[in-house]
Amino acid sequence: MTNSAGDADRFAQAHAALKADTSVQFKFTEAAPPPQPPQWLKDFFKWLGRVFEPVGRFLKWIGSFMPDAPVARIFLWTVLALAACALVWGIYQRVKTGEWRWPTFRKAPLDEPDVEMEWTPDFAPAREWLREADALAEQGKFAETAHHLLFRSIQDISSRRPHLVRPALTSREISSAEAIPDEARGLFVGIVKLVERSLFGGRAVDRDDWTMARTAYADFALPQAWRA
Repeated sequence: MTNSAGDADRFAQAHAALKADTSVQFKFTEAAPPPQPPQWLKDFFKWLGRVFEPVGRFLKWIGSFMPDAPVARIFLWTVLALAACALVWGIYQRVKTGEWRWPTFRKAPLDEPDVEMEWTPDFAPAREWLREADALAEQGKFAETAHHLLFRSIQDISSRRPHLVRPALTSREISSAEAIPDEARGLFVGIVKLVERSLFGGRAVDRDDWTMARTAYADFALPQAWRA
């Protein structure tokens, strides 16, 4: 009995000493609640959820046709994602160039820059220049207009192939450059031959010659002629 009383006293003394120790914290404050996002952000996410709710139902509907095997579902969703990316790319190219183009993985030759990456066609300057050339041709200056047409073609080549045209090169040397696609080269050669016959052969340039050169340049300015 005495030992029990002594143990109780020692326990009480130890408890009192522990409570008197200021380095030990017995009272804990309640944790502050986590910060809440602003109301406008909550409203935005609610609106976003309503906007994409039809998309979620559509994806769920597609998923209902897929097998239960996880690997098969991953494969099919990957195929659908790639198809969606290809469709977006095709629409972008349609808006950009007016044609449907699908992504290709053909690596361009090192000595021939990629035309589509290098030059974005702007047809307004070409059309404006052709209107001015037509006005000059109406005055009967077919040879002079054809000569200016050649200079304009060389400027276009320089814009598409910046490292190709140099002051020392003749128009015939430029036309033999391998960096020019075959279709564009053929159109350019036709203009070159007409001007050479006029300047060096003494042959007059008539309206038919001018019409041929004008048509060649109009095709030459299109991006289709510059696709290898």
